[in-house]
Amino acid sequence: MQTIDPTAPSASERELLEAARRGDEDAYGRLVGPHRSALQAHCYRMLGSLHDAEDALQDALLRAWRGLARFEGRSSFRTWLYRIATNVCLKLIARRPKRVLPSGYGPAADPPDRLGEPLAESIWLEPYPDDALAAEPGLAAPDARYEQRESIELAFVAALQHLPARQRAVLILRDVLGFSAAEVADVLETTPASVYSALQRAHKGIAARLPEASQQATLRSIGDASLRRLVQRFVEAWESADIEAILALLTDDASLAMPPRSEWFRGRDAIGGFLRSAPLSGRHRWRLVPLRASGQVAFGTYCWDATAGTYAAHGVYVLGLRREQVCEITVFLTPALLPKFSLPDEVSA
Repeated sequence: MQTIDPTAPSASERELLEAARRGDEDAYGRLVGPHRSALQAHCYRMLGSLHDAEDALQDALLRAWRGLARFEGRSSFRTWLYRIATNVCLKLIARRPKRVLPSGYGPAADPPDRLGEPLAESIWLEPYPDDALAAEPGLAAPDARYEQRESIELAFVAALQHLPARQRAVLILRDVLGFSAAEVADVLETTPASVYSALQRAHKGIAARLPEASQQATLRSIGDASLRRLVQRFVEAWESADIEAILALLTDDASLAMPPRSEWFRGRDAIGGFLRSAPLSGRHRWRLVPLRASGQVAFGTYCWDATAGTYAAHGVYVLGLRREQVCEITVFLTPALLPKFSLPDEVSA
């Protein structure tokens, strides 16, 4: 009986590949199209930034287009694309600081009378649109260890950024994408033995930084009906500036962070003090639009602009849940993120 090589390109892929090698850009687009969203998510996990991931993907696809003549088919076309994208990411990581959340940048603060200026450096982790995954929930492959949406959760991606770059790549390729040790070795131009060694070190490095339960497991345990009620209560409380109602939704050790500001707050008292002094002081009016970001409950937020007579884009709020309470609020104060989540720059009164 003939053995079928699972890495061998299909007949249609071979035809597209040959056409692309002859300079057919449409054929190249159709060839890489099925891999584009997964490659972008891979770059995001490596880099912790949606903006950087988009740039890395475009660079990788351009390099692949220019290097098609050098693709000899000894590995699958998918593996070859991941080799290029991973190397682009490794080069970016080598020349810039790692992305972090404020809780990984410095200690919690007491609510100040006035917040400091936002940090200008590009050091902050960014949220990722769930819709950009273009994949069903669950594992990417039978050998994968982490679910697709679990692997874009803020805590997971933040933990990844603390790993050395090659360990990060090994863990993502092996445990998120389900590549075999041989495929990972091919991507990183090393040996399977080195892959296993790096993977063991990566597991030790990431384990201490991850919460006991992923957001995916928490969301399943809460259930859809309870989750809808929690989301509705949060929206109503925030839009009505009901600080006590917000605090009632929080765990005792809840945190609130606001990148690109470095300040962050821990506990109900500190968060309540900040809410009273700034966003829910009564000086602002808010609109929240529920969405999903980084595999988590999130909102696109808008603040009333009296001059324009409309609600203007403010940022993206991402919630971390524990049981049926909010344990983290991460406020990404970046209005330019909203179009990435297919939301408008403003909403009418």
